[in-house]
Amino acid sequence: MLSEVAPAKLNLALHVRARRPDGYHELETLFVFARDGDRLSVARADVPSFTTTGPFAGAVGPAADNLVVRADHAFRQAFAPDAAHAIVLDKHLPVASGIGGGSADAAATLRALARLHDVPLDTPRLMTIAADLGADVPACLIGRATVGRGRGDALTRIAGLGDMPALLVNPCVAVSTAAVFARWDGVDRGPLPDAGTTLARALAGRNDLQPPAEAVAPAIRDVLARLSGCAGLVLARMSGSGATCFALFDDAAARDSAAATIAATAPGWWTCATTIG
Repeated sequence: MLSEVAPAKLNLALHVRARRPDGYHELETLFVFARDGDRLSVARADVPSFTTTGPFAGAVGPAADNLVVRADHAFRQAFAPDAAHAIVLDKHLPVASGIGGGSADAAATLRALARLHDVPLDTPRLMTIAADLGADVPACLIGRATVGRGRGDALTRIAGLGDMPALLVNPCVAVSTAAVFARWDGVDRGPLPDAGTTLARALAGRNDLQPPAEAVAPAIRDVLARLSGCAGLVLARMSGSGATCFALFDDAAARDSAAATIAATAPGWWTCATTIG
């Protein structure tokens, strides 16, 4: 059985520039990835199966609608029509949380199946499958720092953050991406900076979905207020369409202190102390 980590995806900045005629939005975003996330395992089998484990297994939903199952189906159609796979998803990331859990899982499925069937990861058809599965799946397939434009799937590789300490916090509130985008006010507040380090560009950026997400889930404001008061903080912001927020820190000690404080004062929240590559 082959395994792949499905790391949490973070949007260091997310600028919404316009609504598109196809129903999507024109975006500019900085994708980076944590060292932690879900884990996806695959093996050849006589009959296909999909099993979920982990603390968020119960929130995954019906297999027929799951991106992992859809990724497996699309891969088999393209590369291995006679194959069957046993797939296990060990689910540690909250669902509907703005950190690409489903997209990361689908991308990990494609990577694992590509390894299993000796399909090079740079095969163009693999990226086409990823884009068909969802706007964030191509970035998650690459799994490295990128700038995303268009729907978020026109990607350019950039330097990462070099294992910067980070804390992810979710108030255990699921947020509908569609509901958040529906509340976006339609104002173009300008592009991402083109110059500077990835961190400098993030600091100069913003998340245009944060205000509408806070209207949908006011607990996001509380998360950000707590993170913003932490010592050693470099940046605190919501990721994607929420409700997960992240904080970047100068060092691991400051991150761990913040994690301990939040665990003590908000024990019902999900937290993940990690690093960002």
